[in-house]
Amino acid sequence: MLPFGADVFFFVFEQYNHAIWPAQVVAYVLGLLVLGAAMRPFPGSGRLVGAVLALAWLWNGIAYHVMHFAGINFWAYGFGALFVIQGLLFAWTAARGRLAIRFAPDPAGWTGLGLALFAMALYPLIGALAGHGWPRAPVFGVAPCPTTIFTWGVLLMSARMPRHLAIVPLVWSLIGGTAAFFLGVPEDLALPVAALIAIVLMLLRGRRTPAQELRSGR
Repeated sequence: MLPFGADVFFFVFEQYNHAIWPAQVVAYVLGLLVLGAAMRPFPGSGRLVGAVLALAWLWNGIAYHVMHFAGINFWAYGFGALFVIQGLLFAWTAARGRLAIRFAPDPAGWTGLGLALFAMALYPLIGALAGHGWPRAPVFGVAPCPTTIFTWGVLLMSARMPRHLAIVPLVWSLIGGTAAFFLGVPEDLALPVAALIAIVLMLLRGRRTPAQELRSGR
């Protein structure tokens, strides 16, 4: 059981979305930039993608979890710490040139692109159809669950995904998926599904060489 109901949960998002506007627009612009970098890599694209993902996870950890969600859930401080850790991991990995994002027309690549587009387009549509559209909706880039789904998508498009970057998204997929079940948030039920698919594909997908990763990520 959760210490709050769906109405309170979405009321927090309504307040949060009003407070941070127009950060949602910026998040979508950055998301499109990430997808563009994945489809057409360029020198430094890996670092750019890592910086955007680092910013998104840090924002969610501090601005959402600590500054808003903690008002109704004490555990949000711990969630915020997890998101900050993930943001720092993305920043550290990208700064070292160890993140190479390049779309490949294979099952992992297409699934990754599909998950990223789901987080940006279908996720809010499902929420609106379920009765919690704007401004009560979790929004990609500034809300934890769609950001995590998008992250799974980007990681699936990586040339050689550092496994340490999958730990926190996996933990949050389990937490968010469980909360979605109790709160009746259908779009968030995609979280554990996305995590399962991503982990399986990451294990099955052939790894590129470190040299290829570095060349595509610089």
